[in-house]
Amino acid sequence: MDPASARLIGAGLAAIGAGLAAIGVGYIFGSHLLGAFRNPEAEGRVSGRLFLGFAVAEALGLIAAVVSLYLAFAH
Repeated sequence: MDPASARLIGAGLAAIGAGLAAIGVGYIFGSHLLGAFRNPEAEGRVSGRLFLGFAVAEALGLIAAVVSLYLAFAH
């Protein structure tokens, strides 16, 4: 396998991380809504953790997207 093909395969594999981050963000917000509907009094205490989890998951997705673009277009 030539290096150009391997680079593009690696870029595609790195792009999977961006999609998985989107799934993680959906899971985080879905879990928050379920918890808030079951116990509305605790919603204020867990909102900080909600946004922290969202920020971490989204940052990992953005890092995966940047790595993918770097592998695809950098020489």
